Amino acid sequence: MMIQTAPRGEPHFLCSMREHNALCGQFVRAFGNDEFERCEPHEEMVYVVSHHDYGWDEFDGDPVLDARTGLPCGVGNAPVSGGTDTGRRSADVNEARHLYCGLISSMHSWGLYNARYGFSEFRVRAGGSTSIPVGPGDREEVDRMLEGEIARQERIRETLAADPETAAWVEEAHIVQNYKQLQFFDTLALYFNLRHETDRGVETFTCVPRDAATDAEVTVTPKGEGVYALDPFPFAGTRLETACSGRYLAACDEGAAPDDLAAALAGLPTETQTYTLVKG
Repeated sequence: MMIQTAPRGEPHFLCSMREHNALCGQFVRAFGNDEFERCEPHEEMVYVVSHHDYGWDEFDGDPVLDARTGLPCGVGNAPVSGGTDTGRRSADVNEARHLYCGLISSMHSWGLYNARYGFSEFRVRAGGSTSIPVGPGDREEVDRMLEGEIARQERIRETLAADPETAAWVEEAHIVQNYKQLQFFDTLALYFNLRHETDRGVETFTCVPRDAATDAEVTVTPKGEGVYALDPFPFAGTRLETACSGRYLAACDEGAAPDDLAAALAGLPTETQTYTLVKG
């Protein structure tokens, strides 16, 4: 679950990981122009980008209240056991669709604990880490999950490399290109999902692949009224209209939490935030 910041006293915009992934899916479908190669294999990349966090379904369906904030636990404050389970399950969901989807999803799960393989400088919270923080008491559990994902990746790479139809997909430069593309879509969506409009400043996204050999830095600059200029612009055309569904929730006062948080969230009306991306 994504918990967006909010001005003091105002409700927070919350979206599920499925809704976050739907926003990422809008980015991957529009990505590509004369300067940026589109994602290939296209069908498989559209799927994994649009489903890379589907392992969160069970966690989102049974939310836990964070007593410190009065809001549901989500990205940045979910219990470690929930985080490791969601990473494994997300890769399972994607592998069931196609081995290549499973490979890229598994790399995403592993990268969240390892600074996204060094290909991103995006921080979920200002001053925070590029990796999910792990306390000493959780290290063993996290390491087990990460070792399992490395084994998954090795198995999938070997299988795909042995098939003439997919061998080129697992050439190292191409895998890295696809992984970087997913990280760009994910972190761009996080920029919107986790930050209230008043908290969105100029942000530069590093290692956005133009092709397998060349990267760009894409700078996002707020222009007001929901418009954001991207330079260089990595999408088709000169303007991209995007939207994310969610719901607004005020932080619960101490002792006033609902007995059934899932039901309380399900009973809130669905709202939509829109983000217009234009060529800088």
